[in-house]
Amino acid sequence: MTERRALVTGIGGQDGSLLAELLLAEGYEVFGVVRRSASSYPNLAEIRDRVELIQADLNDQLALVRALRTCRPQEVYNLASVSFVPMSWEQPVLTAELAAVGATALLEAIREVDPATRFYQASSSEIFGEPVETPQSEETSLAPLTPYGVAKAYAHFITRSYRRRYGFHASAGILYNHESPRRPVEFLPSKVANAVASIKLGLIGELWLGDLSAQRDWGYAGDYVRAMWLILQQDEPADYVIASGVLHSVEELVQCAFDHVGLDWREYVHVDESLKRGKAELHNLVGNPAKARDRLGWSPEVSFDELVALLVDAELERLGRELQPEQSSR
Repeated sequence: MTERRALVTGIGGQDGSLLAELLLAEGYEVFGVVRRSASSYPNLAEIRDRVELIQADLNDQLALVRALRTCRPQEVYNLASVSFVPMSWEQPVLTAELAAVGATALLEAIREVDPATRFYQASSSEIFGEPVETPQSEETSLAPLTPYGVAKAYAHFITRSYRRRYGFHASAGILYNHESPRRPVEFLPSKVANAVASIKLGLIGELWLGDLSAQRDWGYAGDYVRAMWLILQQDEPADYVIASGVLHSVEELVQCAFDHVGLDWREYVHVDESLKRGKAELHNLVGNPAKARDRLGWSPEVSFDELVALLVDAELERLGRELQPEQSSR
């Protein structure tokens, strides 16, 4: 049997690295598109010798054609994007180039090299903006508000267009917030986990946050990349909402994290009005994963409480390792 090959854009990020590990475990030969091949990719440290990185700009269609001809993948996963939503307001042009134009360039490259290649587009709950219905499904109207959401909506639509116009096996996963220890501290769950671990270890004494009543549909990234893979294993292409289907507030997240280390969150957490998003805050974004459950046989395996504990434990371990050399040198 010919070994299966997959190409992953954004392979150095949280989702890309977790997906690469899953694909390797499934027996794939894995290739990754990166902007700078000489760069360090800490998320790939454990598998760096088992994946081949190909340098290419996602907006350079000719470079993407060369990459596809080099590895001849049966599956392509497009995960490259500016992933931190607030940053998309600082870099709206770059966001559009990566998420919208890049997806189109990749689809065109596939059309030139091998239209039979299966294509996965990483979509986002941000495409719903202020949703017209709650919870959201694959049929919910798109109404994005952020540059990130607008660019992702374009990529979502162009994936559908290529599926209809050219008969591509092109699918999109509409993923809601999903976290892991590989997320930078700019992301709220990682910020909270880092602060809780730091407070527990006596490194800091307080945590400043914005709107504690803000809510998100949070899940574990490892579960969500499994859904990506399952989507491309289906006989027919389609779009799927990938979500936990449950909203949790920032206050719930904070309480769960502090409870995990035996501390009362109210003694350490303070609200900074300047950290509140105000009009930029989106509400009622919660997904209905019924289609994924019914057709893919997918459901989250890691609960909200387990996710929070996982994040805090990872930070306790990381900070503990950093403290050991310092303590031994005293």
